[in-house]
Order: sequence, then C-alpha cells, then structure tokens
Amino acid sequence: MPPGVVNFLPAPGAVVGDALVGHPRTRFVAFTGSKDVGLHINELAAKTAPGQIWVKRVIAEMGGKDSIVVDSDADLDAAVDGVVASAFGYQGQKCSACSRAIVVGSAYDPFLQKLRQQVEQITVGPADKPENYMGPVINAKAKKSILEYIEVGKSEGRLLTGGGECPGAGHFVQPTVIADVAPTARIAQEEIFGPVLAVIRAGTFEEALAIANNTEYGLTGAVYTPDRRKLDKAAEEFFVGNLYLNRKCTGALVGAHPFGGFNMSGTDSKAGGPDYLLLFAQAKIVAEKLPL
Repeated sequence: MPPGVVNFLPAPGAVVGDALVGHPRTRFVAFTGSKDVGLHINELAAKTAPGQIWVKRVIAEMGGKDSIVVDSDADLDAAVDGVVASAFGYQGQKCSACSRAIVVGSAYDPFLQKLRQQVEQITVGPADKPENYMGPVINAKAKKSILEYIEVGKSEGRLLTGGGECPGAGHFVQPTVIADVAPTARIAQEEIFGPVLAVIRAGTFEEALAIANNTEYGLTGAVYTPDRRKLDKAAEEFFVGNLYLNRKCTGALVGAHPFGGFNMSGTDSKAGGPDYLLLFAQAKIVAEKLPL
C-alpha cells in the first residue's frame, strides 16, 4: 500500500478517539468495543463539524449477552462441549462468548452435573504453555471487574464451581459457573466479558426462547435440540445476528459466515462477507444518453 493509506496510532481511545471521530475530515468510522463507547461514537459522529461536507458513516460492533438454549431432548454431551468452548475460550473475552446457558425442564440437573465436571478440568495459567486451556484476562482492571461480577453472582444464584482468582502472579480468574440465576438478574443481563457463565432454568422451549430474547443485545445465540420444528422456530424467533443450531455460538468463519449483531450489539454490519466491503465504498452512478 502507498505510504499513509494505513496508519497505526497506539494510544488510549479516550485520548484520541473523540478527536478522530469528531474531525471534519473523518468520513467513516468502524468500531469494535463496548456498547457505551459505540453509542458515544455514534452520537459524536452525528454532529456536523465546521467545514464538514458529508454525513459520517459509522459501523459499530458492540457488546453481547449471548445465550445457548439446551432443550430437554438435547444431546447433553454435545451441548456441554459447546457451552464450555463458547463460555471459556479466550477466557470469555469475546463479544460472542456464551454467558448464559438456558436449560429446559428435565435436562437442567444432568446438564449441571456434566457441566461442572468438564469446567473443573479446565487448566488456567500462562498462555505460552499449551497445556493451559485458559490464560490471563487482559489486565488488572478487567480482573477486578470480573471478580466484582462474580461476587454479585454469588448473591443472585448458586455458585457451582470457580468463584475467584487463581493463585500466583498474573491476571488469572477461575472459570466460574453460577446456577439457578433469574433471567432478570444482573449477571444475566450485563456483559461481563470474562469467564463467568450464568445458568438459567426454563420450563418449556418457548419460555427458553423468551428468556434468550430478554436482553438489550442481539449478537449471537445457539440452540441444541434434535427437533426440526423447534430449530425452525428458533430460526424465526431467536433474535440475534448470528444463530447457531446444534453447535457453539462462537467461531464464525471469515469469508464463509458473515458476523454481526443488532439492537445494542451494533449496526448489523456483517463483517467477513462481500456485502461488508460495500460499506467502505461510496456509490456513484454514471448515466449517458447515446445518439440514435
């Protein structure tokens, strides 16, 4: 690329973000991060600066509070595998991470038993050691916030496993599961961005879908059931940008599975597909009248 096409500016977003977004020569903003910052960027970009001759375009990929629904007839081994991978991969530091498992009816207790057994086998430690499934969270501030949410969760449900930081130097947090959580609890509604999973009981599949839709976000979700009728119902009524059937709710393949959510999860821009590229282009139509 010619010099100046791509510029890397390492600095805290709070220091340079407003200056870049608000500048009259800025025409387009693509952002990935928290809901609060994304909404602030959208608001700031909507204000016209002196000398600005265009309407700024914003693509925002923000947070998520993603659910995996496990029906009473689901393959529980497969469901537990998917929940654990989605909840604790990369220490849960993904907008697409599963932070809520919604389990229907008679599957609830055996699901918890299998889930606990698998989570307690997760190894936590330095990321340069391949035997560790989970590494550290990103920094001390993140660890403090996650531990505070865990304490909130202990008062909102039943601690199944984990519940604190790991011993030793570093920003390590135990993979934590909190069961018997109410659908409206804080840990069932607020994005934690860490290795904390809330498990919610539902009486029916329909109730599980209603719970899955009860947050302000709409990024990813998954459903485990062999029932085609229920899968079709989820496709129509589970309101997320990326829905996965009988598989985990993370791991969209770039170029094959466009990714992006709506509601407070962002502008549904679907990164990773050809349509996404059009958002970075300015359309121009040329028409010419030809002589007869």
